[in-house]
Amino acid sequence: MKKLHSLVSAIAIFLLIGCSKDVPNELDLSQLTRVDFTSGNSDEDIIITEKEKIKTIRDIIGEIEWEENIKPQMDENEDAIATLFFTYDKNMPESLTEYLIWFNKEEGSAVIFDRDKNALGTLGKEKSQTLKELLIKK
Repeated sequence: MKKLHSLVSAIAIFLLIGCSKDVPNELDLSQLTRVDFTSGNSDEDIIITEKEKIKTIRDIIGEIEWEENIKPQMDENEDAIATLFFTYDKNMPESLTEYLIWFNKEEGSAVIFDRDKNALGTLGKEKSQTLKELLIKK
């Protein structure tokens, strides 16, 4: 009887694991719910949860042109670190993605490094400026 109980318990665990939702491998920007920015110039954190600002950040992230398997070789420390919070299931913990951001003062563009995917992205002048304004204004 004890073996039967153990077998039933094991089957139940496998069914629960098999039926649970997996977090997608690709970012689903529609599930972005919060962004925390830490500026390299100050200790102040900026937390963005406002729907309109989150929509703006979704648009900006969607414009990034990524190159896979590239590590940044920057002379300076990053200007900001962005932690993106994705909520795929309200009953599960948020999925986090971290970006390191460097703003190019001469060109007005930005370079972004995705630590999880080991990918380097670039952002044009207009979107870079919008992102920078989000970091300055709360």
